[in-house]
Amino acid sequence: MSESLYCRTCAALVRTPHRLTLLSRLLTFFGILLIVGMLPWLSGDDPALALLRARSGEQEATAETLTAIRQSLGLDRGPLSLFGHWLWQLLQGDAGVSWVSGRPVLPGMLQAAGVSLTLMAAAALVAALLAAALCLPVLWRGLHGKPRVSSGIAAATLTTLPEFLLATVLLIVGAVWLRWLPPYGWQGVQHVILPALALGIPAGGYLGRIFADALSESLNEKWLLTWSVAGIARRHLLLALLTRALPGVLPLLSLVLVSMTGGAIAVEKVFAIPGIGRATLGAAAAQDLPALQAGVLIMLLLAAVAGLLTSALRQLLLGRALRGGAMPTPAINRTPSSHGAIWLTALCLALFCLLLLAGLTRDPYLSGFTRLQPPSLALPFGADAMGRDLLARVAHGTLHTCVMAFVAALICLLIGLLAGFFPRFCSGPIEAANALPPVMAGLIVAALTGPSAGGAVLAVIVVSWAPLAAHTAALLSEARARAWVQMLPILGVGPLRAGLCYLLPAVAGPLFRHAMLRVPGIALALASLGFLGLGAAPPLPEWGRLLAEGMPYVERACWVVLAPGGALIVLSLLAIGAGRLR
Repeated sequence: MSESLYCRTCAALVRTPHRLTLLSRLLTFFGILLIVGMLPWLSGDDPALALLRARSGEQEATAETLTAIRQSLGLDRGPLSLFGHWLWQLLQGDAGVSWVSGRPVLPGMLQAAGVSLTLMAAAALVAALLAAALCLPVLWRGLHGKPRVSSGIAAATLTTLPEFLLATVLLIVGAVWLRWLPPYGWQGVQHVILPALALGIPAGGYLGRIFADALSESLNEKWLLTWSVAGIARRHLLLALLTRALPGVLPLLSLVLVSMTGGAIAVEKVFAIPGIGRATLGAAAAQDLPALQAGVLIMLLLAAVAGLLTSALRQLLLGRALRGGAMPTPAINRTPSSHGAIWLTALCLALFCLLLLAGLTRDPYLSGFTRLQPPSLALPFGADAMGRDLLARVAHGTLHTCVMAFVAALICLLIGLLAGFFPRFCSGPIEAANALPPVMAGLIVAALTGPSAGGAVLAVIVVSWAPLAAHTAALLSEARARAWVQMLPILGVGPLRAGLCYLLPAVAGPLFRHAMLRVPGIALALASLGFLGLGAAPPLPEWGRLLAEGMPYVERACWVVLAPGGALIVLSLLAIGAGRLR
């Protein structure tokens, strides 16, 4: 009897972590649904007043008018009751009525989602072709017994640029200067090319480099030499290599597809494409909360479906090997930091220092020049549409963006440390944060608090702590498996003291370096939110806002975009150089 009880207890303990993970995921899903469903009340404003302002900004907000609006929409029943009603209607296919147009939200949002899916499919094709082009030299040289070649710093630079900056560059070059393709609209195939390139090139470059590294590791495994000696045909070797390397890239493919969902919002804004991202962004700007709710839910659903598909494909490819413990061990390849990465990082830091020294002494708010004045010796970057010094605005924007990014990275580090100590309890929030692009988080935060610099930082923190938490959990699992750590309970060291005095110092160094390497990426995310109008309010100089303000004048004064765009390119180069340091 006691043996049977012991077996049941062990089985329950084994099942408990899985139940905790499932519970964490369910609570996270319900929490996100609750936040989205209660946006009209979490914003702190009167929903009736917000609806009145959305429909008619000139009508007086009398008590009788607001009461009539509350009664017509059932707002007087309270937030929880209305959330239950909204959820029930959503399950029946009714996402509510637009506060601006008065028409049902779901048909228009589904039509916009179809446009976005078409754009993402074209971008996925571009990404697949670019990734294949980057991997072909590695495969060819590897199958012929030659060392792999690097994809080059130029390709890495191009593919690390944020989507909104690449879209701006393509718009200037392909539509304004060369006039090969139309700059705006969505009427034919010719309107798809530039947006698909802007969205697909960063994704394809990233996947291509990661997949090339995975192929390089697979080429060093012993089974390939055994197959080659056995005389197996080269086409079978090629298929086996692709099958072996692909599962390791599939989790990253899910993240890339999620980032494409967020990047499509900026691309749709640049090229005036009537997609789900632009419609959701417009709903946030107009305080049309039912449309915003529907748009955010559809984009979250797209991200979730992408994650489920890649996870299922990985399980299909590696299911037997994972269950049987038959995964081959890759060769360990530790490469020191290249001189190119060191020089690139130093050059970018020197350029930023030069920019700060030259621009911080100038006034970024003074309109003392001619509108759109071209660059000169006295005005190196030219003037913007209000006659302000672009050098001063870019320099102050550099300081503002980099300081905010550094603060956000430190906060993400603290959150990641806390969550990493309880990985199963935090598994749901970690997965949700990984599946939520910064732009989508920015839309939700802007709906709650309004567009602001602090709101943009909060939105980036919401999604940027998850990789640090996952890294913390991985390092802690390795540290706990060491013999001297397992001896601590025997020596009378309690769990709290062991965590603070022994485990935390063991993982703090690598995690701090990881957090600092994420600073450029966080700065680029802040710039993206500023470009979409979800960040700092004018006239505060911020890179993304400078680009957004200069976009209407790009045809006659391209320097208003090239100045902040150049700063973003240098930041992208800094991210590449820092990422290659060992």
